[in-house]
Amino acid sequence: GIEIHPAARIGRRLFIDHGMGVVIGETAEIGDDVLMYQGAVLGGVSLEKGKRHPTVGNEVVIGANAVVLGAIEIGDRARIGSGAIVVKPVPADSTAVGVPARLVRGPSVSRDHCGMLDHANYPDPIAENCRQMNARINELATTVAELQAQLREQMPAGDPQPVIER
Repeated sequence: GIEIHPAARIGRRLFIDHGMGVVIGETAEIGDDVLMYQGAVLGGVSLEKGKRHPTVGNEVVIGANAVVLGAIEIGDRARIGSGAIVVKPVPADSTAVGVPARLVRGPSVSRDHCGMLDHANYPDPIAENCRQMNARINELATTVAELQAQLREQMPAGDPQPVIER
């Protein structure tokens, strides 16, 4: 079911889609027009009195099984990807994904990841790392070829050529 602490402050038009497993803690604050999917948790990280649950801005989407922990702020129009574990603030107009969550879209993120994300099409950091490594390998191969050509030019005509190729 859906567990909402009676002291939680909830704005207008909160929509909980397929609400099984949703938990909203005692000091959580939720803005207007927020969408939460099944299994989403707004949890605390301490038993002490005082603010210990997240503050969620307006027009935020929190994906299925995402966990937002602690007295952190989720800015207006932010998106939290399915399965993310968020323990740091997420600025307005940003998207956070992963475990632990990292920003992949927003004002503080490079434009490489600015396309709209959907739950089935997250950026793949491993593929991105492979792309960067391949680009670096190509740069190094070009440098090696240039150095080999320079070495050949510097060798006297009658000297035996050193083995410089694989």
